[in-house]
Amino acid sequence: MPLNPNSATSPQCTMEGDDEASEAMVDEIYANGGDEALRHRPIISGEQLDVEAYAALYSGRTKIARLLFVADRCNIVLMQLEALRMAYDDVKKGENTQLFREVVQKIDGRLGPNYGPDPAWTDAVERRAEQRKEKLENELNAYRTNLIKESIRMGYNDFGDFYYAHGALGDAFKNYIRTRDYCTISKHIIHMCLNAILVSIEMGQFTHVASYVGKAEQNSDALEPITVAKLRAAAGLAFLETKKYKLAARKFLETGPELGNNYSEVIAPQDIATYGGLCALASFDRAELKSKVIDNLNFRNFLELVPEVRELIHDFYSSHYASCLDYLGNLKANLLLDIHLHDHVETLYNEIRHKALIQYTHPFVSVDLQMMANAFKTSVAGLEKELEALITDNQIQARIDSHNKILYARHADQRNATFQRVLQTGSEFDRDVKAMLLRANLIKHDYNLKTSRKS
Repeated sequence: MPLNPNSATSPQCTMEGDDEASEAMVDEIYANGGDEALRHRPIISGEQLDVEAYAALYSGRTKIARLLFVADRCNIVLMQLEALRMAYDDVKKGENTQLFREVVQKIDGRLGPNYGPDPAWTDAVERRAEQRKEKLENELNAYRTNLIKESIRMGYNDFGDFYYAHGALGDAFKNYIRTRDYCTISKHIIHMCLNAILVSIEMGQFTHVASYVGKAEQNSDALEPITVAKLRAAAGLAFLETKKYKLAARKFLETGPELGNNYSEVIAPQDIATYGGLCALASFDRAELKSKVIDNLNFRNFLELVPEVRELIHDFYSSHYASCLDYLGNLKANLLLDIHLHDHVETLYNEIRHKALIQYTHPFVSVDLQMMANAFKTSVAGLEKELEALITDNQIQARIDSHNKILYARHADQRNATFQRVLQTGSEFDRDVKAMLLRANLIKHDYNLKTSRKS
């Protein structure tokens, strides 16, 4: 039992073993619960999201969607208006008049007359759209009449592009899928799958995403490194959306550096680092975190783009829990503005915290709860509730001394278990020897033979 924590000679945490790894972890844990002045680790500040820099990471429809998401979710008026201004400018570079009207409605006159309705632009775009649609229909009908397979495929593909540009995602998806019957080589099938994946992500149909990633991967002979990276990133998003965090982490970690900025219509390389890092922290054990994340040279390239996540992962692995919690706290506000991650932030944070609590208690026979509460920036009462839940869920084998505020590990009595195994082995040996002696005596006196003759 630990002595008085105030005593200079008494440990606040009692170690289970004497191995060097445990001692190193103890040093880190003492640092977290002790004087913060001893630790000179830089902590990121909770800076406001730089909307312009953020938007520059993306292109196409996802850029506008992310800007609108930021405008809807943030509670800072200047950020909202900046996001809406950029969305307005970007949407006018395209042909989606319906989305333009939505942006104008959200702005609601707050950006002045230059960011209001533009009937002349809208009418011109819709007039050109009707002409373009009629031309595409005539061309496709001609291709069908002449049964030109490759031209029919391209005709449906052009229709898919047309509907996608005008925001009719359902119609775009149908036309992209229709090209499948006219694909003659693997490259055509992969192109169809990538189009279907893009539209499915924007529609939030992640079952389709997983399905078409699988279809594309079946044509491995025609897959280029950039395409493989895109498919891994898309698969990671699909697993993330379905809360399969370990599978999501694996896909993000397997995404090749070829991705670069080549998939900005879906995801940025910074997202690979953030999504992959958080999912790994929430679902990997300590050994996996070391081998698959920290020692992963490929993923390290992505982590360099997001130093906060890189430091978070290293702090977690090194048991710098106070610093780890600082990083998580500072990242949270901006993560809640992420169009894919926002629904998962609380779950991921809880899982990461639970793993940290488990990892903290693992090397010890007993732990001072006051010291542990300091490391995790909570009250002793709050910490007790968290530990009770983990003990009840059998994730920590321990008991809590609420009076003395000490956690005692319930380690198996190895000495007693060894004696029990020896006794059991001895009993089994004794039984086997007696059986062999009995059999030998029966054979010696021809008992089996005599019995068979009488029969």
